[in-house]
Amino acid sequence: MKKTNIVDWKTITDFVIDAFVGYGIPRTDAEICADVLLESDKRGIESHGVNRFKPVYLDRIKAGIQNAVTEIEIIKETPTTAVIDGHHGMGQVIGHKAMSMAIAKAKEYGMGMVVVRNSCHYGIAGYYTTMATKAGCIGMTGTNARPSVAPTHGVEGMFGTNPFTLGVPTDEEFDFNFDCATSITQNGKVEYYERIGEDVHPGTIIDIEGNAVEGDAGVALRKIRGGTAALTTLGGIGEALGGYKGYGFALAVEFFSSILQDGAYGKDLDGKDENGNIRPYQLGHWFIAIDTDHFLGAEIARKKGAIVYERFDDVNKTKGFALQYLVKNIEKDYGIESFEGYFIFDADNLLKSDYISKMNDAFDSGEKIITSYRNTKNFDENWVASTYAIHWIRSIRTNHRARSVLRLATNIQGTGFLFAKACKIKQAVLYY
Repeated sequence: MKKTNIVDWKTITDFVIDAFVGYGIPRTDAEICADVLLESDKRGIESHGVNRFKPVYLDRIKAGIQNAVTEIEIIKETPTTAVIDGHHGMGQVIGHKAMSMAIAKAKEYGMGMVVVRNSCHYGIAGYYTTMATKAGCIGMTGTNARPSVAPTHGVEGMFGTNPFTLGVPTDEEFDFNFDCATSITQNGKVEYYERIGEDVHPGTIIDIEGNAVEGDAGVALRKIRGGTAALTTLGGIGEALGGYKGYGFALAVEFFSSILQDGAYGKDLDGKDENGNIRPYQLGHWFIAIDTDHFLGAEIARKKGAIVYERFDDVNKTKGFALQYLVKNIEKDYGIESFEGYFIFDADNLLKSDYISKMNDAFDSGEKIITSYRNTKNFDENWVASTYAIHWIRSIRTNHRARSVLRLATNIQGTGFLFAKACKIKQAVLYY
């Protein structure tokens, strides 16, 4: 019976962060890297979690082919696109930055795409599509990788496992997230099989003679690394089960990962120079975010029973101007005496069951402007959520609550507040 050691998430998280910091990675970047790695393990994707912590990241930093300090350079940028150079820094940091840029562009213009050159392994691709879905966007990403996958009717590794990943926000408890390689299995999964003593699965690896590799995963892994075997594309060996389909999808990811940023591809990603010496892998990634609200958001809201007002103003863009427009039109359509007050929420707000009644009690007591106690629901999900939560705690405890106790006016922030009709929107809310 195998001995099992169970380590709690906090311990392993602290260990990974501290180890990254010890290798020269700035702590903020180390937290991002650890979050991506451990998210893989939390999702049950052993091939891309701490299983690869040392051999893929620490060893490469030590070998001098990956930079601990990530210097991101914007090569070209438009309102909806960008090309960035990661200068062989940490792939997770580069990926986080790139998807954040794509999301920001999508929120303003409907769609955003960012491509990356000179990066390194960026962990599970699904982490970045989850970033998009949490922001209310459809997210897509892909990356090329070191050549370890054979094309249909080929036996030599010519391109990477090249994952294609899609995330779609839903109104259910979980968003849709499809994250898979365009090969049947991945190098990391073979490494994991070797670690746990599991044989490779038949049909997932082909040798130089065109035969399926079976048996010991460690032996298979050494054959792949030595160039005498390769992974197979989705569909497997040959055409009978559609191996050419996986080949085509892999090439599509390769195109997106290289052409748009004029980067390396195929065999040039083997991490070796012309003399056989190790060098940075020069990987390329691409990230797409699509804000669903820019498409049929208003129509869908109407179908669900909402009354929707749409405003298009390229000059006066802030929430204050939008609220002025909203209240003016509500009073025009329903009469100035129709409503005593107005609640303001963002689309991602979740309310406690007694929220409205509690706010109304304060309103009935004579208060004219009331702001909420708010915080982040997913406090322990990642460092970004934790940072926001700490910000809200500080704001509520040291600002709003203190002012309330002293009977002083508090500031109205961007969401979760109530103001009386009599306050006049231009005075009460414009300077939120």
